[in-house]
Amino acid sequence: MLSITRRGFMMLSAVATLAACSTTIPMLPKAASTPETLTDAEILAAINAVRAANGAPPWAYNSRLEDAARSQARLMAQKNTMSHDLGVTLRERVTAAGYLGAVGENVGKGYADLQGVIGGWMGSSGHRNTLLSHRFVEFGLAAARAPGGKLYWAMIAGGSFEAWIG
Repeated sequence: MLSITRRGFMMLSAVATLAACSTTIPMLPKAASTPETLTDAEILAAINAVRAANGAPPWAYNSRLEDAARSQARLMAQKNTMSHDLGVTLRERVTAAGYLGAVGENVGKGYADLQGVIGGWMGSSGHRNTLLSHRFVEFGLAAARAPGGKLYWAMIAGGSFEAWIG
């Protein structure tokens, strides 16, 4: 008969939990692109790989949402501050880019690559909820570098307002 101590049980539980978590962020191939020059296809593949690994349907890439995300990433880099509102709200940015649907936004700073920022978002419940939401159907993502070299990231997810009613 196998005898296991409480401490041994706790250690095995911790290892099992960590092993289960490793499947939520698939290892993505290293892209040859820099964060500022990632292609839509590279971004789409990375985001949809994480969504698929977590049971969420794929999203489409939207250039208008990318334009709004680029505006936010550049503004954060210029001000060297991470924030959702640096004088221009999310709604104002997406409307200026020509997008009229429901939106949610993830921002990040200091991550060297796309896989890193996705991992950061997956580790934050609010950002994870946006990234894995079934209510959004498309997104845009951009990165910008501050004069000191720090990277700022913005991802805006979008979809129909009807998905949020009821």
